[in-house]
Amino acid sequence: MSLTATEFETRMNRLTQAQSELLTQVNQPEPLSNGVYTRWQNPIVTSEHIPLSWRYDLNPATNPNLMERIAVNATLNSGAMLFNGKYVLVVRVEGVDRKSYFAVCESDNGVDNFTFWDRPITMPETDNPDTNVYDMRLTKHQDGYIYGLFCTERKDLAHPNNTSAAEAQCGIARTKDLVNWERLPDLITYSGQQRNVVLHPEFVDGQYALYTRPQDGFISVGGGGGIGWGLTESMENAEVKQEVIIDQKAYHTINEVKNGQGPAPIKTAQGWLHLAHGVRNTAAGLRYVLYAFLTDLDKPWQITHKPAGHLIAPEGAERVGDVSNVTFSNGWIANSKGELFIYYASSDTRMHVATTSVETLVDYCINTPSDGLRSATSVQAINDLISRNKDVS
Repeated sequence: MSLTATEFETRMNRLTQAQSELLTQVNQPEPLSNGVYTRWQNPIVTSEHIPLSWRYDLNPATNPNLMERIAVNATLNSGAMLFNGKYVLVVRVEGVDRKSYFAVCESDNGVDNFTFWDRPITMPETDNPDTNVYDMRLTKHQDGYIYGLFCTERKDLAHPNNTSAAEAQCGIARTKDLVNWERLPDLITYSGQQRNVVLHPEFVDGQYALYTRPQDGFISVGGGGGIGWGLTESMENAEVKQEVIIDQKAYHTINEVKNGQGPAPIKTAQGWLHLAHGVRNTAAGLRYVLYAFLTDLDKPWQITHKPAGHLIAPEGAERVGDVSNVTFSNGWIANSKGELFIYYASSDTRMHVATTSVETLVDYCINTPSDGLRSATSVQAINDLISRNKDVS
């Protein structure tokens, strides 16, 4: 039975009012922080933020019960940048059909009231169409373009009878306005599959520099893995002929299973500031956390400071979602005041923000003890801190 005209209008008003209240909700910082960063209380982008006109047929003649026709499962893993004075996210929106697409939303202050642009991004395809695209890293490059590097996923034709067998590579597109995108050929490397590839913001030795993440298979990195580094002469036909691993996996650490670069690094006087994710295995499955490190200003492939352990891990309600126990980031924004907005997804479901400053995070990287890789060295670091604190008192 169809809704009456009045019932249709009433339901439409309720949907509109609920979304309006969500989009104008004021976010607040958590009252207590660890001094490194501050979490904000509300998720900033959820599936309910997606415009109603993307999900509902609003015509009573063709949708008399005002059903949701194209449902959204999650909003996650967003690239980020300042654009025309706005805090802009390029969100991975995943439909209930498991297909992801990119959509731009913006905020005046970077912590709440994110609203989507009129339409999702229409991403051109290559001659070998993507089955799925996701997790875009944005880089405003020295050459004047905004580049979006993302994972392009296709069926692994080497295993035709395995419907879960996939191949991941790095898709590349560039733009000037975040609306019109030029699709370039996928990155060519010689190390199996690629995920989490990030473009360095500046030329290095006259070439484009890429942080890579080589892996043997779609899920497993195999015997390789780690954050890699490579150069390419062109982005129009990007090809990395030689990769070196600059941040390796390590036994009994937060990144013993795999790790990958998050957003493009931020240039500071003390070096390039990085955010990455690390993965370890547990009895409950894989656990994704975020960590930070610094690389040399003139040699961005050389790590100079790397604190032990994670920077951000899932807490409370963040631990529950489509893929539980995950924090993942591929976007952050440093504004002209030096404030730093870290955008991260929890459990592959919704987006959050944590705020700090570039200066604070550099201090954290330089002055936090590194991982000694043994229990004894961890205790030694604690004892050293206790001794210094006794000198202060």
